Amino acid sequence: MINRVVLVGRLTKDPDLRYTPSGAAVARFTLAVNRTFSNAQGEREADFINCTVWRKQAENTANFLKKGSLAGVEGRIQTGSYEGQDGKRVYTTEVVADSVQFLEPKSANSGSGDRSNDRSYGQQPSYQQNQPSSPSQQNNTRVDDDPFSSGSGKIEVSDDDLPF
Repeated sequence: MINRVVLVGRLTKDPDLRYTPSGAAVARFTLAVNRTFSNAQGEREADFINCTVWRKQAENTANFLKKGSLAGVEGRIQTGSYEGQDGKRVYTTEVVADSVQFLEPKSANSGSGDRSNDRSYGQQPSYQQNQPSSPSQQNNTRVDDDPFSSGSGKIEVSDDDLPF
């Protein structure tokens, strides 16, 4: 049996970080995930998916993500139920995240206004591509440098060599 989910979307509000009585961190947030198709009116709709993440990932999520942040979530779907105040059974569905990825550089969500509430992305990777400083440092294969050109013609491949 497999229960895996991978989502990419934007947070609808800042994550809610709390601690259990035993001291474990838990963060809850809702991810707005666009559907891949349009409705009858030609509009794109989104699903709002409740997510929960635990321990260090919860603290990192609360510290580095905020409303509007683009995030990737990998985890599992968990269902549950409880008795509501009116005595009726309430059913819940959420994604319990094993991993939350911050998909934007740190400057993407920081406005030009008050910086006192700005959250730094810490050690997140830079999203700038490193360009070589000279053409000789580029790692490209030129057409006239074909590594197979010195071969003797046909390349023999048996069925045992194929990965499928």
